[in-house]
Amino acid sequence: MSILQKIADIEAEMAKTQKNKATNYHLGLLKAKLSKLKAQLIEGGTKGGGEGEGFDVSKTGDARIGLVGFPSVGKSTLLNKLTGTFSEVASYEFTTLTCVPGIFKYKGAKMQLLDLPGIIEGAKDGKGRGKQVIAVAKSCSLILIVLDVLKPLTFKKIIEKELEGFGIRLNKKPPNIIFQKKDKGGINITHTVPLNNIDEDMIKSICHEYRIMNANISIRCEATVDDIIDVIEGNRLYVPCIYVLNKVDQITLEELEIVTRLPHNVPISAHLEWNLDGLLEAIWNYLDLVRIYTKPKGQIPDYESPVILKKERSKVENFCKKIHRSLVNQLKYALVWGKSVKHNPQKVGKDHELNDEDVVQLVKGQDNSADIQHSGGRSSLEGPRFEGKPIPNPLLGLDSTRTGHHHHHH
Repeated sequence: MSILQKIADIEAEMAKTQKNKATNYHLGLLKAKLSKLKAQLIEGGTKGGGEGEGFDVSKTGDARIGLVGFPSVGKSTLLNKLTGTFSEVASYEFTTLTCVPGIFKYKGAKMQLLDLPGIIEGAKDGKGRGKQVIAVAKSCSLILIVLDVLKPLTFKKIIEKELEGFGIRLNKKPPNIIFQKKDKGGINITHTVPLNNIDEDMIKSICHEYRIMNANISIRCEATVDDIIDVIEGNRLYVPCIYVLNKVDQITLEELEIVTRLPHNVPISAHLEWNLDGLLEAIWNYLDLVRIYTKPKGQIPDYESPVILKKERSKVENFCKKIHRSLVNQLKYALVWGKSVKHNPQKVGKDHELNDEDVVQLVKGQDNSADIQHSGGRSSLEGPRFEGKPIPNPLLGLDSTRTGHHHHHH
């Protein structure tokens, strides 16, 4: 019996099992079985036959955004409007087969926009390009689900179910569960929160289903069966997601009012280019990026091309690595102007967390440049302004080539 057949059987059995206290246990085990089969489907299975064609999209840019949606919801139009990559697309179903990346810049960040075709149709059967699409989807830092505003909820449910089935979790935080396998001692469960949705026997039988006989599991959240399975499988992707409601020019204001109650939604009309700026702003907020301006010594900061970092990885060290791998080892300290420091500029080390729009000047070890304090009192020139506060001018007192060598002659 093929994996697909087994999956279909389990799904059928789950559909006809009534949800209640008595069947909870049975359903939990079916979920675990289903998860295992789906994992096999994505990992194992058919090799060869047009592998990789159109999907070796190397990751360029600062963020990669995946576009998902049924054919004919206006994905291609949206892609073209945002990135100017013009692909000839007639408005008939199933048009995009290879992955066309488009690039657009916003607030100095280079965004790569990928249409992920075929996730919906045929990916779950392991047919077609399902596996590659999933691999690409898992490298995205944000997913845009494009919905036709005339039938948003039907589409939304189907797409979410597909993505969930591939281990992609939308707008969710990873469950606060720590799971460690060990050699002996059986399965040991501790929890700081009462377990209302699941009991210890259930957790143990899920572990056994995965042939895990010895493990420590520490649960610090209201865990569900799905959470336990996710933690055991371990290869889940937690990714932010925006529901793009397209074609809003075709509905009334009253209808718009109802549809936009959907959480995480942005209404647009790609075709009329309505509210695309709102969409870009939302993309920026969901990606949680930080712009850092570099300041070469004795020069004005480069405001044109910021170094873009993810908010959770925005230390000086990450900034150095993004410029060049070896920089961090040469770093003596960094001078920072901006919201992340009390004094402008302030000397910081590699563990300092940078904020959006900080200005950074790196001082390397072998480069014993004059310290910034030389500018004593001469800051009549004002530096870059942040939030209306003038900042001491980074250009003053920095020209160490002169200050460094002159005292030899005195």
